[in-house]
Formats: sequence, C-alpha cells, structure tokens
Amino acid sequence: MKNRLSGPFVLPVRDIVRQPGEMREHSYTISVPEQWGEGIVSVAKGGQLALDVRLESVHEGILISGTADAEYDGECSRCLRAISQPVEVEFQELFEYPGGETADFELQDDHVDLETLVRDAIVLSLPFQPVCRPECPGLDPATGDLRTDSSGVAQDPIDPRWAALQELTETESASDAVQSREES
Repeated sequence: MKNRLSGPFVLPVRDIVRQPGEMREHSYTISVPEQWGEGIVSVAKGGQLALDVRLESVHEGILISGTADAEYDGECSRCLRAISQPVEVEFQELFEYPGGETADFELQDDHVDLETLVRDAIVLSLPFQPVCRPECPGLDPATGDLRTDSSGVAQDPIDPRWAALQELTETESASDAVQSREES
C-alpha cells in the first residue's frame, strides 16, 4: 500500500503548525508522476514541473500559495501540427487543521499533500483549443491540406449551379485589368 505521506508533493509542516505568523518557502523541480489532462493537450508523464511554494501558518490551518510551471504537449486544433508550450499557474488554498468543518484540503499528520491542488490548477488552465500560433490558418476542409491564406476563415465551395457566373466575373476582371494596362 502506498503511503500518502511521502512523495514529491508532500511537505512537512510540523515546525509551523499552530504558530500563526510563521512562514516557510520552498522551490523545487519534480517529475510529473502521471499524465495530466485528457484533451488535445496534456502535461506528459515524466515532464518537469517547477514549484515555488509559500507555507503560512494561520489560525485555521496552513495557507499554501505559489506558482507551478510546466510544459504541455499536443496538437494544434487548427492544423494538427505537434505543439509544445509552457503553462504557468498560480494557486492558493487553505489546508485546515483536522476536526473542524468539512474542508476541501486538510492537514494529515503535520503534512500537506499538494498533488491534487497543483494538478487541478494546471489541468484547468490547459487550453481547450490550442493553436501553434495565433494566425494559424488551419486545414482546408475540402482537401485536408494546410491553407496558405492567413484569414483562418473557411471558404465555402462554390455551388456548381453558380460556377458559370464565377467564371464570368473572373473573365471580366481579367479583361478589365488588360484594358487598364492598354490605356496607361
């Protein structure tokens, strides 16, 4: 059976428990224990996660605040190219002393386990529709090839019944261009 009071996300707080005003800061880098995220992008298992954490003792428990930096991998939602981009989140949560009202997070044997807190913050900040770059035009729905225009707006195919008119307008605009060159 896995001991929940050990691991890279578990920090001892015995020295600041029930001592309001006491504070400790920790900065460390760990490997992500499992894949975080299930959509188009996710933080890969074994990826590096940088944590900067501040532990502050308050009357109700231990206030945890900090930042987490990682990198997510996946596919651009427009052109399906592989992407890898950084994600940075801030978090803050109160780990209450045991025996009080029902709390989301609670101290366990003078330790705090940050894994759920950090994982939830990162997963909720992952983009729903990630893009490789803001101006990515995406794929052409008809051919499946990468579009060359940067508008990103899908061009509807011309109805075959109106194709003759399209050819007529193209012919007229070409003849107008020739005529304007001849006049100049």
